[in-house]
Amino acid sequence: MEKLTFLTEAHVRGIRGNYGTPTYVYDEETLRAYAKAVLAFPNPYGLTARYAMKALPSVAVTQIFSSMGLHVDCSSGYEAERALRAGVPADHIQITAQQLPHNLSELVEQGVQFTACSLHQLEAYGNLFPNSEVCVRINSGLGSGHSNRTNVGGPSASFGIWHEYLPQVIAIAERCNVTITRMHTHIGSGADPEVWHTCAQLSLGIAARLPEVRTLSLGGGFKVGRMALEPTADLRNIGNRVAKDWEAFYLKHGRKLHMEIEPGTYLVASAGAIVCTVIDIVDTGANGYSFIKTDTGMTEVIRPSMYGAQHPIVVVPATDEKRGVKDYIVVGHCCESGDVLTPEPGNPEGLQPRTLKEAKIGDLLVIGGTGAYCAGMSAKNYNSFPEAPEVLLTSKDDFRLVRERQTLEQMIANEIAL
Repeated sequence: MEKLTFLTEAHVRGIRGNYGTPTYVYDEETLRAYAKAVLAFPNPYGLTARYAMKALPSVAVTQIFSSMGLHVDCSSGYEAERALRAGVPADHIQITAQQLPHNLSELVEQGVQFTACSLHQLEAYGNLFPNSEVCVRINSGLGSGHSNRTNVGGPSASFGIWHEYLPQVIAIAERCNVTITRMHTHIGSGADPEVWHTCAQLSLGIAARLPEVRTLSLGGGFKVGRMALEPTADLRNIGNRVAKDWEAFYLKHGRKLHMEIEPGTYLVASAGAIVCTVIDIVDTGANGYSFIKTDTGMTEVIRPSMYGAQHPIVVVPATDEKRGVKDYIVVGHCCESGDVLTPEPGNPEGLQPRTLKEAKIGDLLVIGGTGAYCAGMSAKNYNSFPEAPEVLLTSKDDFRLVRERQTLEQMIANEIAL
């Protein structure tokens, strides 16, 4: 069975007493530890480490990372505006987005950097800002996500400019009089240094054809083991392997490329947990399943429903007492058959019981590994459930509310009655 990580049972009971459930909790010490590992990524000619803000756009988390020297990568103009409001310097913000921001000119004029992710985006930027520098995102032809839903490279991905269209990229840059000084790639998640070596070789091979490129980003996607038996990327081993590729590129082409990486999940996944309440326990007979129903679900963590993703789950009794164990399917509070928190790994349509401490109605339940792609990517307000609050466990071992629970009035504030 999985165990609590940065929280204690006393913490969990106190969180419910002070903030109610469900509540997101983030651990500052864990955030800082992972940020230090990212900032120490081996590099021969300089490093810029960016936080992929989409993983968890909390202002408090963004401020912690910015204060430590991390820059920010934003997946929309709105994220860039949130980063600016959080106090991130404009020149530390980069937009790498599927959709062109409606206020791109305003953002760039403030100093925000831009990555063109398609031929159309490159031309649009060039028309707005001739005689300037730009970054281009290239799809190198390889992807390594664990499924098509998480794959951001290769022929099944729409992200970036297909590598075979490099002549068009060069032609647009010449026509618009922009200089491509930075190149961005993002191939997927992984922990194997040899996979990252392959990614680097592909990316460097393309950068070699863009003679003005001085900075190359490998994107993010460093594997984090949310479950106890899952591997976690060793950034030092990966960095040492990739650094050799950078050095070989310099010897061959005479360019010392500045390196960029932009992890999201790696920085925040293990620093987050959801504290919720067991609201019911039901079963479907002797040959069926036993279900734990909770007051959370896809409204706070949609990854299991989308991907069949696995999160550690721990039952915390409402009072100190010894319990046995039992197999359960854990489900959410939404009126939705897909709101399952213990799907079969990689198969959101399958069920896989978990062996957990025997649960009673009124107990607490902690879902771990929920720092990444949970608060920022959920079925918010489905069934009209309000957004859950977010709490930071500070380095001083106290709790600080960093986002209040949404009210019904806030939820319907923009509705217009007939």
